[in-house]
Amino acid sequence: MTGAARPVGAPVDPTPAPRPGPAKLAGRYGSVLRLDARRDAGSLWQALRGNDGVWTYMSYGPFGAESQFADWLAERETLDDPYSYAVLDRGDRTVGIVTLMSIRPDMRIIEVGNILYSPVLQRTALATETQYLLARYAFETLGYRRYEWKCDSLNAPSRRAAGRYGFIFEGVFRQHMIVKGRNRDTAWFSMIDSEWPVRKANFERWLAPENFDSEGRQKVSLAALNEKA
Repeated sequence: MTGAARPVGAPVDPTPAPRPGPAKLAGRYGSVLRLDARRDAGSLWQALRGNDGVWTYMSYGPFGAESQFADWLAERETLDDPYSYAVLDRGDRTVGIVTLMSIRPDMRIIEVGNILYSPVLQRTALATETQYLLARYAFETLGYRRYEWKCDSLNAPSRRAAGRYGFIFEGVFRQHMIVKGRNRDTAWFSMIDSEWPVRKANFERWLAPENFDSEGRQKVSLAALNEKA
């Protein structure tokens, strides 16, 4: 005797997604390029030097000397996962780095993480545009289904940023990691491919020049747009 049919998930194309590569993602306010330590180390060191707070929730840093920082950056350039990108402003100065990581092509899952924004990049249109460009690349070019954001549960700015960008909070993994000899509970967020069209439209509406006044102040916040969605 056979029982009643059990529920199963919707069918999904099982074709693996390609891994991220050395794409140039050009935007209105700057660009995102494959990390090049020789190009990026000097200007990024200048942007980060003396601002040790940016390393608080990282598993590495801060660095005491430019040579140490340059060596670390050169190591990052060789890694396939995390795959590192530099953020360049309109003057081609490197002002941040960000990675695509925890890459699972067979499940079409990828995470944006290891986000290191210098003070000159923080709270700028380029900071937000960087997230838009990478999400668009992950969903539209590479074809991933799930785009993740994870952070230390105590990292309030990162948690706010995830919500502002349109990621959905999924919960906290308790005692998930040990970082610099301290416990880390990790907050998990995600965005999925079916949500991307609305998130994309909200990013583009926020990034449009007409959303800023003559002083560069936003007229409509990205958080408000995503809350409506």
